[in-house]
Amino acid sequence: MTDSSKTVQLRRYELVEGVLDDFVAWFASTLIPARLSEGFEIEFAYADRDANQFVWAVSAPGDAARFAEVEAAYLQSEARAAAFAGQPVRVATQHVTLVEPVA
Repeated sequence: MTDSSKTVQLRRYELVEGVLDDFVAWFASTLIPARLSEGFEIEFAYADRDANQFVWAVSAPGDAARFAEVEAAYLQSEARAAAFAGQPVRVATQHVTLVEPVA
């Protein structure tokens, strides 16, 4: 089953030890507004304290090609630059992929 009206990107981060709470606060206050301002929607966001991971999904209207266009524009945007300005590295490893609904 696919939903061609939007494309969803799953993002799983293994965080630097001891930064989960700071990361979540920054994500909520800064990164979400930056993503929303560039045409994305946040599907969900979860913290896994036991594994020191943060998992979230972001979507954009349209197919994978359109998502890539929106993502490329976001990566060059002033909103993203401002969101990351002066921020320490909190993500040790990231896993990012496009996903589709199956249930």
